[in-house]
Amino acid sequence: MSDISQTKRVSLYLLEKLWSAAKLIVPGIRGVHEKKTMHLQVLQLVKLLCEQISSLEDSKIADLLTHPSQPLLIAAGFGIVELVTELVRSNPDLIWTVDEQSHNIFHVAVMYRREKIFDLIHDLGAHKDMITTYKDPDNNHNLLHLAGKLAPLDQLNSVSGAALQMQRELLWFKEVEKTVHTLSKQMRDKSGRTPRMLFTEEHRALVKEGEDWMKSTASSCMLVATLITTVMFAAIFTVPGGTNNNSGVPILLESTAFITFAIADAFALFSSVTSILMFLSILTSRYAEEDFLESLPKRLIIGLTTLFLSIASMLIAFSATIFIVFGSHLAWILVPVALASCIPITLFAFLHFPLLNDMLCSSYGNGIFTREATMTLCS
Repeated sequence: MSDISQTKRVSLYLLEKLWSAAKLIVPGIRGVHEKKTMHLQVLQLVKLLCEQISSLEDSKIADLLTHPSQPLLIAAGFGIVELVTELVRSNPDLIWTVDEQSHNIFHVAVMYRREKIFDLIHDLGAHKDMITTYKDPDNNHNLLHLAGKLAPLDQLNSVSGAALQMQRELLWFKEVEKTVHTLSKQMRDKSGRTPRMLFTEEHRALVKEGEDWMKSTASSCMLVATLITTVMFAAIFTVPGGTNNNSGVPILLESTAFITFAIADAFALFSSVTSILMFLSILTSRYAEEDFLESLPKRLIIGLTTLFLSIASMLIAFSATIFIVFGSHLAWILVPVALASCIPITLFAFLHFPLLNDMLCSSYGNGIFTREATMTLCS
């Protein structure tokens, strides 16, 4: 009976804890559900409005949707892809809507760096060439010239680090360059600048900021990697347990803990040296514009990854040494040491993983242009 009552008490205790956790989680789930419901309701409202607009006469539709406020272009500027899609679906002629500077929704998307809106250009088929040839009659700017201008500050700040901001700008320019006609690449504005010349002029300050950011990051990480290399190189010659005076062979050579120490020490040494070389190559780079697209981010990715591996290996080697020295006498000390060694690894991961993740996604992932996720303009 005592065992049964004890089991019941444990079960009730666990149920109480689960219920307490549920009460904390449910409001968060409810908030997400409410936001999703609101989004769907707004989308339904937009569809109903578009249906009502489609039932009007053509003249009234033109007056409504080409009003000075131009809701289509405003929606494109804010990146509201659902609204843009529904408006164009309901009235395909709106795709030709332009403002006073002859900017259509794709010009606006490039100016404000709205990738989901710009991705819709690939659904236009034969009309794409006609859309992309529109230009500003005052400044003679085409679509690629707009991509060559510096992005708005709020869009730049959405990416961490000047180097990654420069990479994003290059990705935008390359994507638009693949879209426009070949002649647009050599077209000059009223100041005689080609899109590439305009890009270089507009991003000169960002390139300098990216260089300073890269050098500062590489210098700090290189200092840590150098310290690890020095410690790990010295540790291999002062092996725990000592060596045989006659042969010089480590006394604990057959011990599992000693083998773990030796492997971890060697791995930490090699990975830290690799990290030093990567950061050194960053410091000695020429820092051309194109280097920010692939070369520099890849070197920083390798450098940060190998630095993380060297820190983890160093702590494993340290834990193995503690086990060799105190394992037979103070076994209880092993658990707190093992737990404490996880703290710096966890801190490094939390502090640097967001940056590493951003670089991995932009360099090796789908990038910022994911056409599979866009809504087609075709009904």
